[in-house]
Amino acid sequence: MDDELLKLKNPRFAQARRPGRLHQFGWLLTRLVAAFLFLSVIMVVVYRFVPVPVTLTMIFDPNGITKEWVPLAKIDRNMVDAAIAGEDGKFCQHHGFDQGAILKAWERNQEGGRIRGGSTISQQTAKNVFLWQGGGYVRKGLEAWFTVLIEAIWGKRRIMEIYLNVAETGIGTYGVEAAAQRYYQKPAAQLSRVEAARIAAAFPQPKVRAVTGATGSTLRHGNAIARRVTTVRADYDTCVYQ
Repeated sequence: MDDELLKLKNPRFAQARRPGRLHQFGWLLTRLVAAFLFLSVIMVVVYRFVPVPVTLTMIFDPNGITKEWVPLAKIDRNMVDAAIAGEDGKFCQHHGFDQGAILKAWERNQEGGRIRGGSTISQQTAKNVFLWQGGGYVRKGLEAWFTVLIEAIWGKRRIMEIYLNVAETGIGTYGVEAAAQRYYQKPAAQLSRVEAARIAAAFPQPKVRAVTGATGSTLRHGNAIARRVTTVRADYDTCVYQ
């Protein structure tokens, strides 16, 4: 007796054969996750060779977008070293995550006050290129996934190149080329050590930290970065300049 005849004679049989909603949801979720994983890898591979045209942060910036993509060869080494000195001193040592910095940030956050992160340049690049600003466990999880991908597919030099081209460097300003033109009327290829340090000092809060005419903690932070640039060049930027 075939299944169709059994269905007519026994409705419970037909109900048992019909896929349950939980099974259908699981099948759909599996397909969605697989599609996301596939597309995310494709996007990372494409950006290994193609300049990032725009990011979600840029799209939703009410102040507009001023940017100009330049290859790393046209960005002064002072800017690379200032970024490492100010944002991620272990950029060339870690594989995307600085566990020590994450632990210190967690300990500081337990004391209260402004929430501080322990994100590396790789994590910031993953967030800036593929995701949105703000916190939340979902975004952090996606950030970790993209960080693993770009470390594996792009490598350190490409990560730095993209970071310096998409990082917010002022109100409506993105990338160090646009910053150099806006603040110093020169290309990023001609930035001095102090000028690069001033730009790097504004990375954490580009909408409120002044690059030119900085005072207080921003000025002190920029001076500290400028002093560390020489040390970075001697020991900590080899993964970018090999």
